[in-house]
Amino acid sequence: MIKLRNVKNIVARYCFILIAIIGVSSCSTPKEKEVSMSSLLNEMIDRDILARFPQKDFRLKQSSSYNRASKNPKDSIGWFTNHDMNPRETDTNFIRVEENNGIKEWVLMDHQGPGAIVRTWMPVRSLKRFETTSIIKIYLDGATEPTLEGNMLNLLNGTAFFPFPLAHKSLLSAVSFFPIPYSKSCKVTVTERPFFYQFTYREYAAGTVVKTFNMEDYHQAEPQIKTVCNALLNPKDSTDGEVFSLSETLNSNEEKSINLSEDSSAIRSLLLQLGNYEDTTVTRSVVLKMEFDGKETVWSPIGDFFGSGLGLNPFQGWYRTVKEDGAMSCRWVMPYQKSAKISVLNLGSKPIDIKLTARVEAWDWDENSMYFNAAWRGEHPVPTRPHSDWNYVTLKGRGVYVGDALTVMNPVDDWWGEGDEKIWVDNEDFPSIFGTGTEDYYGYSWGYNDFYEHPFHAQPRVNVYNKLNRKVSKEGNSTKGYSTETRTRSLDGIPFGSALQLDMEVWSGTDCDMAYGVGMYWYGDATTTSNRLPNPKGALSKY
Repeated sequence: MIKLRNVKNIVARYCFILIAIIGVSSCSTPKEKEVSMSSLLNEMIDRDILARFPQKDFRLKQSSSYNRASKNPKDSIGWFTNHDMNPRETDTNFIRVEENNGIKEWVLMDHQGPGAIVRTWMPVRSLKRFETTSIIKIYLDGATEPTLEGNMLNLLNGTAFFPFPLAHKSLLSAVSFFPIPYSKSCKVTVTERPFFYQFTYREYAAGTVVKTFNMEDYHQAEPQIKTVCNALLNPKDSTDGEVFSLSETLNSNEEKSINLSEDSSAIRSLLLQLGNYEDTTVTRSVVLKMEFDGKETVWSPIGDFFGSGLGLNPFQGWYRTVKEDGAMSCRWVMPYQKSAKISVLNLGSKPIDIKLTARVEAWDWDENSMYFNAAWRGEHPVPTRPHSDWNYVTLKGRGVYVGDALTVMNPVDDWWGEGDEKIWVDNEDFPSIFGTGTEDYYGYSWGYNDFYEHPFHAQPRVNVYNKLNRKVSKEGNSTKGYSTETRTRSLDGIPFGSALQLDMEVWSGTDCDMAYGVGMYWYGDATTTSNRLPNPKGALSKY
């Protein structure tokens, strides 16, 4: 017969064991962290995150004022209709009109489900109208009162609420990258008939835990916001890890290489400088190549890789910097499992001095780790009639698209960049991102021909202007000659599970022949492929 005291001891022991098992189980599968304003701000300046496929499932989508006549690529007229604004009563390039508390409001975005706005763009009405009286209102989770409201431009241009550079004035536009998460829904309205607009947002999978933006959290996060702004404005090249260097004179058609650490590692920073840039075509004829784990994933002229375009056009961004002395650096994180090789190829007819430095640190490779890719496409002539879609790149497999740099040669004074971006993800029937103009995609408006720079986008050169030769007069706006536009992505990176296609409309006001050259950047699995192959002949094309 078991005494009561012993029974109690046995029960207590088994209860202790059961509690311990439950405790270990709960510790081994911690509660998934929620998406929040704070987590998104941290993600914005964490370059490692882009090199891993997103663990929280989301699709990047965009609500914009693209012309609703564009319904089918087979309709050669409707597909290229360019009336993307809404000045007339008959224009309906928005969702609907409704009345809230007796005030008429135009609905620009209405997303149901968990998500986060990660980029907004809105231009001034004209070169002569720099102000607006329209009020923008952002309603979250079905609320009848807006969480955010203010002057349509000032709220999003870094002067009234969200600080620079998370929001900023960008050559006649208001652009914001400040993340606005929501758990159930987001509706954006304006109180006057809308003009051009773009709201880019993440659509998270159902069930994703998202903490909705609120003013209390915003004020509590002000120290973090200040830290993020400082980081974006003062990007640092890595000073840690193992250093690999190459200093050589490359003769015509000569290639030199360096091999990196033979273990699981990642390039954290890459610096390249040429002996001189007197011949502006040298940034197209000198090519950067990279191999990771035996596969070449990078083949790009250096000007297109670093965002300088043709010639030395300095600017500073979060991922890339081109300095006035010719030093070009990038801070893309480039992981690999076993081996990596960096090569520089001189396709030009004259010898060129190069200095290359790479810093490499350890990397914990897992199933979500991806390889960095960069490619280039160039074409001349590109006729502007009939209107057409010019394919940047088509990708097959899994990955994340993270940016591009476009250089255009425009032979006439008239504006060339009315073309809309059209981005198809995972073989969808209609582009989830349909833009309103090439300059809008690159973060400015009205084809304004002045240099500008921002952590995530820039116009390093237009006409004869660059950072070393700023435009001082607002008279005239010729975009004849070369223009270089670049955009890189952080929170607005585009994940794709099986395919991605990025087309840019060729839409000029003049019937002429242009030249296009674009560098593209993405992360992908080892089996992810692109339709871009090395093109030495194209890199040497004179136009």
